[in-house]
Amino acid sequence: MTNPLVNAFFLGRATAEVLAEELEHGLTDVMSNVGKFDAEQRERLRQFTQQVMARAEAESSATATTQTHGSTHASTANDSDVQEIIDELRAEIAQLRAALQDYRQKTGA
Repeated sequence: MTNPLVNAFFLGRATAEVLAEELEHGLTDVMSNVGKFDAEQRERLRQFTQQVMARAEAESSATATTQTHGSTHASTANDSDVQEIIDELRAEIAQLRAALQDYRQKTGA
């Protein structure tokens, strides 16, 4: 088999097979690294979430234990402050509506 065409055919075929195998190994390595990275990131996110939840729970329990009977008076004071703010906002809204109505009457809109 000294025919150069036959030799070129087998040489090309062998080259294609070797390239395909190398591409397969490279792709497998890349996919493996992506899978590892994904798993590591999920684990880090899980740990981060656990830390956040633990701190929030610790702060919540610390706040709950430091509150005393005086807190009911504070909440009542806060409720009256909130109601006062709401009343002020309602008064401002009423003033703005009146001013808007005057403006509309003057411009004929």
